[in-house]
Amino acid sequence: MSIDKIDKQILHELQINARISNLELAEKVNLSPTPCARRVKQLEDSGIITHHITLLDTEKLGLKLTAMISVTMEKHTAELFEQFERDAAQLPEVMECYIVTGQDSDFLIKVLIRDMRHYEEFLLRRLTKLEGVSGVHTSFVLRQPINKHQLSF
Repeated sequence: MSIDKIDKQILHELQINARISNLELAEKVNLSPTPCARRVKQLEDSGIITHHITLLDTEKLGLKLTAMISVTMEKHTAELFEQFERDAAQLPEVMECYIVTGQDSDFLIKVLIRDMRHYEEFLLRRLTKLEGVSGVHTSFVLRQPINKHQLSF
């Protein structure tokens, strides 16, 4: 699906406020409500819009540490990588998981944890017990000077 200037405006407004009413959105992009709703539906059906989410303040929820963990696998097989992905997805602390190249590791995962005790329990009792994990290296985030959730057009 190709997107035009109005679609880009719609995407911009929805990224700012996913809860905006269709009437408000239509006014902001200079459309009547029915064509606006139709465009949003097309953007959803095409997969350009994948989710409407609410972002949470993790610190207020007690998740005060963010760790970036490089994970090395013992073997490089599709089956082992797929199993790791399934298993990692079941760990509530794991927020993001990437297969990476150019490093000694195979995966890079971002985890949110309460404190160092929580990290130790997560690392020793769960992450390193996943099938195929042969090594980990952790970096802790000191602060996050850039935290974008919006794409610019």
